Amino acid sequence: MSLAYGFAAYGGPELQRFLDLPVPDPRPGEVLVEVRAAGVNPVDWKVRAGMQRAFLPLTLPAVLGREVAGTVLRTGPGVTGLAAGDRVFGSTVGGSGGYAERALLPVERAASMPEGLSFTDAAALPIAAATAHDALAALALTAGETLLILGAGGGVGTAAVQLALVGGARVVGLSSAAKQAPVEALGAAAVAYDRDDAPSRLRELLPDGARAVLDLVGGDALHGLTGLLTARTRVISVAAEETRARYGALPLSRTGDTATLSRLAGLVAGGRLDPCVRRVFPFAAAGEALALVEDGHATGKVVIDVTARAEGPDV
Repeated sequence: MSLAYGFAAYGGPELQRFLDLPVPDPRPGEVLVEVRAAGVNPVDWKVRAGMQRAFLPLTLPAVLGREVAGTVLRTGPGVTGLAAGDRVFGSTVGGSGGYAERALLPVERAASMPEGLSFTDAAALPIAAATAHDALAALALTAGETLLILGAGGGVGTAAVQLALVGGARVVGLSSAAKQAPVEALGAAAVAYDRDDAPSRLRELLPDGARAVLDLVGGDALHGLTGLLTARTRVISVAAEETRARYGALPLSRTGDTATLSRLAGLVAGGRLDPCVRRVFPFAAAGEALALVEDGHATGKVVIDVTARAEGPDV
């Protein structure tokens, strides 16, 4: 059996609990991984709340989490390039969550871990960093252009700041005042949206407008950028389709393929990308880890150390 943390019905956090489940068998193109660390993302609580049911149907009870790092236990039929004992990280198979002792990874969304990359750092890359990577590729930034990031203090935002700077772009990051200092520490010009001088500060930093905008906030966030968006501004946004259409914005998407994961891992191992893991929770406190992310107060990434179970749950 495999201990996991998930939910048996859609709804609020009170429905989360530890589960004792059969160890899954890897199918063709999959590997079974002994999970060492699991990343925590906003999409996790949205899945539990039922907000993703239209395109991510689940058989309940379901395990939370979509990104893990660990060691290959078994490979499914037809798998090449990975073998038992290999250290890997990636996104889980649909319906197979990551807050668990065992998880399934599809080989096309998994990558080997280079020396110098820890399990906790690796577990922070498949969703947030890969999403940032693909967003910047879609925005096609060139050296010297200015990128404005709305929500620069979160997991995707902190990765996007660094990757844009690695590519030679200039970055202005909009975040809460509580996250302004960490954003500045990454090398961006930070602006606190919850301070009165935010509009004037943005105009000062972007006198000619932004050449590209990565909106990780959604809602009405783009409406507050009057005068900063020009006909040439390229925009990617998590806002609703109607809002995106108004600004000619592309939706935020992610492939998280092996090549992307390998590049990100190389950047971390080479000291050019900090996964910004700011909190690591033991497996017994998986619910607390998700609550921190769901409340919106997390800066950078939150990771669960699945091996840390000194005070394990009563299941």
